[in-house]
Amino acid sequence: MAPAPSAKLLDPKVWERRYFDGAWKPAPAALNVREPATGESLGTAGGGTAELAAELTNRAAEAQPKWGEATAEERARIMRDAARILEANAPEIAEWIIRETGGVGPKADYEIAIALGELRHSEALLTQPIGQILPSPDPERMSLARRVPVGVVSVITPWNVPLVLAMRSVAPALALGNAVVLKPDPQTPVCGGYLLARIFEEAGLPAGLLSVVPGGAEVGEALVTASAVRLVTFTGSSAVGRRVGELAGRELKKVSLELGGNSPMIVLDDADLDAASSAGAWGSFLHQGQVCMATSRHIVLRKAAGAYIEKLAARANALPVGDPFREHVAIGPLINEKQLNRVDGIVKDSIAAGARLVTGGEHRALFYKPTVLAEVGVETRAFQEEIFGPVAPVTIAEDDDHAVALANATGYGLAAAVQTGSEGRGFRIARRLRAGMVHVNDQTVNDHPGIPMGGMGQSGNGTRFGSTTNLDEFTEWQWMTLGASPVRYPF
Repeated sequence: MAPAPSAKLLDPKVWERRYFDGAWKPAPAALNVREPATGESLGTAGGGTAELAAELTNRAAEAQPKWGEATAEERARIMRDAARILEANAPEIAEWIIRETGGVGPKADYEIAIALGELRHSEALLTQPIGQILPSPDPERMSLARRVPVGVVSVITPWNVPLVLAMRSVAPALALGNAVVLKPDPQTPVCGGYLLARIFEEAGLPAGLLSVVPGGAEVGEALVTASAVRLVTFTGSSAVGRRVGELAGRELKKVSLELGGNSPMIVLDDADLDAASSAGAWGSFLHQGQVCMATSRHIVLRKAAGAYIEKLAARANALPVGDPFREHVAIGPLINEKQLNRVDGIVKDSIAAGARLVTGGEHRALFYKPTVLAEVGVETRAFQEEIFGPVAPVTIAEDDDHAVALANATGYGLAAAVQTGSEGRGFRIARRLRAGMVHVNDQTVNDHPGIPMGGMGQSGNGTRFGSTTNLDEFTEWQWMTLGASPVRYPF
């Protein structure tokens, strides 16, 4: 049975101006937690420094060995209790997600459901074999390989889906015997950081195994370069990911990069256009397009293009825009003015380069109207860049081969989709797409704790998050031999 909800799991009196290392301590800096829909302050987070971040990794290294030797059942119990606490406090958590990220209610519910799944799949990891008996050339000696924790893991996460993107690294890393230092984005320190600290604190995780220190780039770089850190997991833009990879590579650290996307959805001329336009609208406009897997390019065969654009625009025009905490809306605010200006700049530059504005292209404060662009050329910013806003660019393809070439024409390779009336045709095209995740007769935004989440090319370095791959990411192999008597050599 789940425990009764806390009076206030996220009471600001606990976390205001603090960081967490098993206890709540005064932070050396302060960060305003802001509601993007209104600009209202939700509290003041504790900002970290590079020096504090490095110190926390050393404390983690001291705490980790004992945890690495804990029984699987001890670690599984923490995962179970953390899931119960998260579930019991879901209404309060959903409210924070809506207000801090600007996401609508169903998006908040989705985050909580996926985070619960990450905890439960992490518990299930502890039922898996953690080693192999290997053939030995000496029958008197046993040869085996075993998985061991990497040690200290730095987790650096973005603001758009903060709970999920933190939990998918923190939960399996802890379950597999590691210690974690988490840096949430300074725009979402509560849902992306303090929430995990509170959940694991109440679940009884021993002190020192999880630290949370919000902060900017200087804190992130310290968590990459700190000598105690063995693995860095980073989710964010491809540009910053390159910097993380460069710094980690210099120190010979293991690094898991899940980066940006510019995900195509191909609409073939035999597709159900009602279903396809519904999928396209969802993929492009969900959470204001601020999703790495968002449907960023609609590649439509010429025969279907006119009808598809008309249906997509009608769906865009029907979506209510407003404050998701106080109104029943489908589209909330963009995260900040910088992002608003970037989205608007991409739209305007693409129109100047020949794209046609079908609908949208307007904003009020941080609320950007769902936008459809037609006749989008390959050289336009709307085709080449990750927009991260509620914009659906449509590009015409002449045939299946042309559609595949267009889909593969950017350096990104996170997700892709194909809409078709022929399963065989869709499968043949899907096999040719350079993307880490491909969906036939669906859109590009799909996730689950049990899948190998990650991309190709500029979208990642080949690493994967998910219960199918977490053993590979958060442990290392150790070869061991054992014999009853010492081996004697001629020297």
